[in-house]
Amino acid sequence: MNTDSFALRHIGPRPEHLSEMLKTIGVDSLDQLIYETLPDGIKLEKELNLPEALSEQEYLEHITKLSQKNKIFKTYIGLGYHQAIIPAVIQRNVFENPGWYTAYTPYQAEIAQGRLEALVNFQTMIVDLTGLELANASLLDEATAAAEAMTLLFAVRERAQKKDNVVKFFVSEEVLPQTLALLETRAEPLAIELVIGNHEEFEFSSDFFGALVQYPGASGKVYDYEDFIKKANDAGIKVAVAADILSLVKLRAPGEFGADVVLGTTQRFGIPLGYGGPHAAFFATKEKYKRNLPGRIIGVTKDVDGKPALRMALQTREQHIKRDKATSNICTAQVLLAVMAGMYAVYHGPKGLEHIANKVHRSTAELANALEKLGYYQTNELYFDTIQLKADTKKIKELAEASEINFYYPDTDTVSISIHEATSLNDLNNIIAVFAHVAGKPSIKITTLEKSVIEDQAVSRDTEFLTNDVFNKYHSETELMRYIKKLERKDLSLNHSMISLGSCTMKLNAASEMLPLSYPQWGNIHPFAPVEQAAGYQEVLKRLEDQLTEITGFAATSVQPNSGAQGEFAGLMVIKAYHESRGDHHRNICLIPSSAHGTNPASAVMAGMKVVVTKSTDKGNIDVDDLREKAIKYKDNLSALMVTYPSTHGVFESAIQEITQIIHDNGGQVYMDGANMNAQVGLTNPGKIGADVCHLNLHKTFAIPHGGGGPGVGPICVAKQLVPFLPSNPVIKTGGENAISAISAAPWGSSLVCLISYAYISMLGPKGLKSATQHAILNANYIKERLNNHFKTLYSGERGRAAHEMILDLRPFKEKGVEVVDIAKRLIDYGFHSPTVSFPVAGTMMIEPTESESKAELDRFCDALNSIKEEIDAIEDQENNLLKNAPHTMEMLTAEEWNLPYSRKKAAFPMAYVSENKFWPSVRRVDDAYGDRNLMCTCAPIESYIDAE
Repeated sequence: MNTDSFALRHIGPRPEHLSEMLKTIGVDSLDQLIYETLPDGIKLEKELNLPEALSEQEYLEHITKLSQKNKIFKTYIGLGYHQAIIPAVIQRNVFENPGWYTAYTPYQAEIAQGRLEALVNFQTMIVDLTGLELANASLLDEATAAAEAMTLLFAVRERAQKKDNVVKFFVSEEVLPQTLALLETRAEPLAIELVIGNHEEFEFSSDFFGALVQYPGASGKVYDYEDFIKKANDAGIKVAVAADILSLVKLRAPGEFGADVVLGTTQRFGIPLGYGGPHAAFFATKEKYKRNLPGRIIGVTKDVDGKPALRMALQTREQHIKRDKATSNICTAQVLLAVMAGMYAVYHGPKGLEHIANKVHRSTAELANALEKLGYYQTNELYFDTIQLKADTKKIKELAEASEINFYYPDTDTVSISIHEATSLNDLNNIIAVFAHVAGKPSIKITTLEKSVIEDQAVSRDTEFLTNDVFNKYHSETELMRYIKKLERKDLSLNHSMISLGSCTMKLNAASEMLPLSYPQWGNIHPFAPVEQAAGYQEVLKRLEDQLTEITGFAATSVQPNSGAQGEFAGLMVIKAYHESRGDHHRNICLIPSSAHGTNPASAVMAGMKVVVTKSTDKGNIDVDDLREKAIKYKDNLSALMVTYPSTHGVFESAIQEITQIIHDNGGQVYMDGANMNAQVGLTNPGKIGADVCHLNLHKTFAIPHGGGGPGVGPICVAKQLVPFLPSNPVIKTGGENAISAISAAPWGSSLVCLISYAYISMLGPKGLKSATQHAILNANYIKERLNNHFKTLYSGERGRAAHEMILDLRPFKEKGVEVVDIAKRLIDYGFHSPTVSFPVAGTMMIEPTESESKAELDRFCDALNSIKEEIDAIEDQENNLLKNAPHTMEMLTAEEWNLPYSRKKAAFPMAYVSENKFWPSVRRVDDAYGDRNLMCTCAPIESYIDAE
């Protein structure tokens, strides 16, 4: 065995098991299987042009050398990003722990109670600090959250405002530049008119539906917005406040002075800068807007025994029902980062956060005082952590950078300094020394931190926060470590068993890919630091973009979109810009197959397009005749086709090149959803099938962990004609010659986790990448054949093969009273997370094993499903049986009474392997309807919610 081969470690099936798997499938070789799976015309004719694979050791040496090219300066740039101190207990037990980072989105609540509790802690923290009634479980970044606030306020306009077509949205000139850029991107296709100005001079006209202000402002100045919001509300204008999370410890909560939405980022609550992300944004609003709240909400409900339980509430995170009527295309969150931020608050508690906030503010005030004594004019009267000074910026910058210090220079005579948690007394004195040298005066030394400018002001906070028990009992490392472990044990992650979710590609997240994320040389770089200080990052990101460009067969890549949904939107906006550059402003029709993921139509509407749905055939393929008819019908206005390949039904459609040609013949561009790219890499690519742009889910095909529901990264890869329109950033130049405005806040999106995909590609190399795809297809078809006697596969390719996933039709079991959800819950008793339920077809399961799973694990999974089929066949009482009562908890099994018509052993240990490695769900089946009727989304004692029923 070649111990230097990463592919050998990543790919699950052992070479000695290959012949048996192929025999089960009914082919002589892996090549024959691939021949029977992919249509002939789309196969690549040559290997990927990528460097040969590195061993794990070679890669770690390589990435360490690259990290040393990054220069870690003391950075006080601010603009929504601040160096934070990550408590080691959280870094080791959450950030570096596969029990947390390999978990999936908590769709199966019974095996996700730990993660759900951590997210309720996060929501409670946000509700407390913002003073609003309801918070979601995080968004992608502050700029995205601001854009979501704008569209929420647009959606909830008064009836008269909608009738009068009120479309103006006021944005304070104090809003962060990256936020403004993203607002511009999102406003234009929705015909929202942005008006940027001074909020103190704003005339409260009935032409406006909403406004956004920054608290504190981008300059660092703290404004009292109470009068502004009152006047706005009196004029029918709703107000969103972008707030700094740490400042809310000291400043009055925006909800108290009338804000309708409060948003921001929790990055400074113990999350590394990571050159821009990933970080968990927060979003809070009033309960009356709960149906319009973007993203996910975690709510309290009860299980079938009436015991408290948690689950995702309201389905606001989904577009499958609303589709093109959805007000947001957000389908993910930043769960891992939200968990970390929530644990930061749990660990420090209200008194610890107050200590940190006091230290930051007093450091800032003492610094301002010292610099004023040196003769510098400081412009902010009230501030929290940011001061602005009038100075010779050229001299300051030159000396500061020579001293390895970064400030922000908003104009030619202003220096902005933002202090953060990691700033020491020594750091403050080094800053003073720079200014003293430029002023030609002796330096002033700070020895104590006592001064404050916000105590006893109208803007000062005078309300309690984080009073719940969870924020006041885990302040020693021992206690927090045990609390984190307690929650981890409630969750089923990849470190326990296979998670075979169709369309979600839950593959190995290798330790060697993850290790560099903890290096300070990668974690402590500000996204707006001078690019020459981030030479290591620049090299990695450029190489990754080139790798993805080669893999997709396109001309260029942008890694800026920080989720799959953002990638969809970015791809469509690039297509829109391309058409407009040719004078085709009228092209606004987007064709979308009926089987498409719900984010597709939602993204199209966000991009200002009109959705036209095309039919599917009985075999689940795109109805080419219907597509052609509609393409011709709308040829004068056709903008794009959104297509997933292989299809959402798990099939390589042989007509794909005909389909893309039809679109091109009628003036449109083809957007390919990259959700199923794990079936293409090294075998075919979007360029080969005729697409013009695709997004890639780096958290699927390219091994970034799902993190319990985020982070995700959704870069877009484009053909030559679309390269000029790749997205830009207002602070650091990115994108093409005619770049669209920003898609996410940071220039290169969630740069830190891009290291994972770079590692994955670099260690697999061209042969390993192709082999991974072949084995993903092998594993799927092996499962298909192993289950064939008991479960019908709904769709297959022309030669009877699945792609990398397949859909099992479970609807026939309705005759026994068994629904697909019953099978999903019974799988928990066998130690497995359910595959994707009822998508894209109701009453089905979509299974994707990935290449990472061994034959032994595949066999365990198949044995479990086949055993469940036997249980279905044996059902006598359709209301009281193994499936209807699943999952079975330890509490059930150890109760004195047992009145069920089957044994305890059959309930809990249905197969021998289960007893060797039993996973116990912490609650029984949850009551979704109860949770929606009684929406409770904070952690004030959940028992009281149940008692109140």
